[in-house]
Amino acid sequence: MTEAITPRRMANAIRALAMDAVEKANSGHPGMPMGMADVATVLFTKILKYDATDPFWIDRDRFVLSAGHGSMLLYALLHLIGSKEMTIEQIKNFRQVGSKTPGHPERGHTESIETTTGPLGAGISNAVGLALAERILAAEYPTVFNHRTFAICSDGDLMEGVSQEAIAIAGHYRLNKLVFLYDDNSISIDGATSLSDSVDQIARFKACGWNAVRIDGHDPEAIEAVLKTTEGVSRPTLIACKTTIGFGAPKKAGTEKAHGSPLGAEEIEGARKALDWPYPPFEIPDDVRDAWLQAGARGQPARKEWEKRFAALDEAVRSDLERRLHGDLPESFGKAMADYKAKLYAEPKEMATRKAGEAALTVVRGELPELVSGSADLTPSNNTLTKNMKVITPDDYAGSFMHWGIREHGMAGAVNGMAIHGGILPVGSTFLVFSDYCRPPLRLAALMRIRVIHVFTHDSIGVGEDGPTHQPVEHLASLRAIPNLNVFRPCDTIETAETWELAVASKTRPSVMALTRQNLPQLRLKDAGENLTAKGGYELAAAEGVAEVSLFASGSEVSLAMEAKTALDAAGIPTRVVSMPCFELFFDQPGSYRAETIGTTPVKIAVEAAIRQGWDAIVGSDGGFVGMSSFGESGPYKEVYAKFGITAEAVVALAKEMRGSAA
Repeated sequence: MTEAITPRRMANAIRALAMDAVEKANSGHPGMPMGMADVATVLFTKILKYDATDPFWIDRDRFVLSAGHGSMLLYALLHLIGSKEMTIEQIKNFRQVGSKTPGHPERGHTESIETTTGPLGAGISNAVGLALAERILAAEYPTVFNHRTFAICSDGDLMEGVSQEAIAIAGHYRLNKLVFLYDDNSISIDGATSLSDSVDQIARFKACGWNAVRIDGHDPEAIEAVLKTTEGVSRPTLIACKTTIGFGAPKKAGTEKAHGSPLGAEEIEGARKALDWPYPPFEIPDDVRDAWLQAGARGQPARKEWEKRFAALDEAVRSDLERRLHGDLPESFGKAMADYKAKLYAEPKEMATRKAGEAALTVVRGELPELVSGSADLTPSNNTLTKNMKVITPDDYAGSFMHWGIREHGMAGAVNGMAIHGGILPVGSTFLVFSDYCRPPLRLAALMRIRVIHVFTHDSIGVGEDGPTHQPVEHLASLRAIPNLNVFRPCDTIETAETWELAVASKTRPSVMALTRQNLPQLRLKDAGENLTAKGGYELAAAEGVAEVSLFASGSEVSLAMEAKTALDAAGIPTRVVSMPCFELFFDQPGSYRAETIGTTPVKIAVEAAIRQGWDAIVGSDGGFVGMSSFGESGPYKEVYAKFGITAEAVVALAKEMRGSAA
């Protein structure tokens, strides 16, 4: 960078691109990019370790724009540092269908976007996971991983409840390579933040174990100086950057009018004069462009030195790490799981699927050193801490299990960040009823197509005595409504093992496991020679003769369907049972397979201790349903099942009634 090119002049390139792109799109948020341009310029030209020519370098510093509405800040940066994908044409197509510049940054859609942000609080919880992943991997590969995570967050990010969970996790685990750059502009959509908020963020972060300072966010020297102080510290750092939203806009700067709408031609003309930027829309002068391109290339020496260290690794270690980074499974995995299932077939076991999950997870973890499990303070209940796992602590990151505390939302957001980082296969867990707290990150995991696994135990009214507050009834339907999310509800030890096989192998679709508290019989007694759960639904028990009744069930209710089949067969009503462990995988199957599995019997009944929603796609709107239509009740689980009529006897009675009506 030549001396004539000041940080302010470089920052003004960001401001110009942001206001021009928003104006052309007639949509967007110019205020934040204009306000944080000075901070971003110093970060990308002086501090951040990256190489614009190799955006996937695994030891790059991570940058998260948690305030995703200010996406033009990130797109402008990528364009200026020389991203081949982020051309000026893409900037001009901001917020247009098919462009690489959607309204909020999307991981996988646009190169160099670390994570999908926009829902406030999501990015900073992801950043905690990214920083945690680096610490865990650095403990195992100290010569390979040594990078930091920076996140720009807004007033809105810090108002969201998940922010407290995220900063508490980061503070407790002393994630010293994590830095939040807070756009402290005191403006939200409604107006001044004082309308609704009076939190002292500096005091708040310090109370959570962070370093926290406030600076002038428009003073490049102050920004650089404070960023350099974050190197080698013992705790995470918050830098509150006092900024003016829409910096440079003559009338709208410092007001909510600069937040979420185009500035308008007159205001942009005034901003160009105020910023001394006499160039037409989308034009970057050569001297500024050259300075930015030099900044984009300044990390190349560090990357080349890293490549030497990576090449010096033991060949077997390097090969396994490359496998992990690609998300592949070791060759030994298939045999280990086959051997485990063979033992189950040889010695059938009756057990809760949460316990079956623990047994399968023990085998999985033995084969996959990259698996990092954890629980939101329900470890003894979720059964996700196995004997071959070591607990991660603030003093020792060389482990494979996280105590997240009672922070389901923060856990799920951090789990996304760990998966995004690469090299780690993260597993979170809590009760199914609390999946509501995990839902926003689950949705984003599905949107980003990342491999994360959540174990949700205590999956139905089978929770019993804890009562309706802890008995999920609508949650399965709610989770099944999320596109690109596999929701598994296995019926026994075999299906649970198959579920784990599928979940760890799923590179582009996150997985949820809904597991029981109560014991269930092992229904699969003969090796089918294939993973039947992979089909999503399959005939577990054929009818004796021409079937007249088809019973469909998932999880704990499959055993009820089997009991009902026995009674119906005895009554001369040939009945078949179809286990439906995963709707999503079933709907992925060819139409011919789905039709064959659903069958043509005049009577079709679904059985699930949850609401009916979703089952009509299988049994039809005229099909029968034995399940829930209300919230549950407190009591021993068998009595609760009886109260709500979810019994084999109820299934038999409904089948006979429907058969009579169909005759």
